[in-house]
Amino acid sequence: MALSGSFLLIFLLQHLIINLLSVVSPDAFNDTSHFMGTNPLIQFFMQPLLIFGVVIHLIMGMIIEQKNRKARPINYAFNNAKANSSWMSRNMIISGIMIMLFLGLHFYDFWIPEIKTKFIDGDLSGKLNGEDSYRYFTELQHKFGSPVRLGVYCLAFIFLALHLLHGFQSSFQSVGLKNRKYAPTIQKLGNIYAVVIPLGFIFIAIFHFINSSH
Repeated sequence: MALSGSFLLIFLLQHLIINLLSVVSPDAFNDTSHFMGTNPLIQFFMQPLLIFGVVIHLIMGMIIEQKNRKARPINYAFNNAKANSSWMSRNMIISGIMIMLFLGLHFYDFWIPEIKTKFIDGDLSGKLNGEDSYRYFTELQHKFGSPVRLGVYCLAFIFLALHLLHGFQSSFQSVGLKNRKYAPTIQKLGNIYAVVIPLGFIFIAIFHFINSSH
């Protein structure tokens, strides 16, 4: 659970950096997206590895949740959960499920059409019909032209922040790297990561919504 989570933390940072290029330079975003979408190492090794990591993280989360419930089938006579743990730690499965539902939408919006275009239609050019420019930036802005989709994405990133607020430092603790000496630093880094990364994605979504043709 911790190892797959750590792997996904690295992916989120990389994904944010690439998406931020769409705000700074559409051409750089197009070039990077085309490279990522056509490089065999990324497509046939890293991409399946990423999907495997997501699936393993989800399965392990459900298994751990089930084991926790079985460990105490009878509730405490009195249990002040708020005093013992944070809301995030008690509801990781809820925030995780919401993130997975969002991933389904994200796959529907971007990944599935991309797979169809490249491997079913056989179009690896990445170009718009009749134009010389790559299509990735145009498609991105088109998707965020809907206020409903913008709202769903922003809500999903809020759940991502809640998930990361506990998940980041928990992953260090699970692999034995969180001790008294480094715990405060890990907690601060975790809080920064859990806020900055989702806020970055929200900023990108709002930016393209504002700049898209509605």
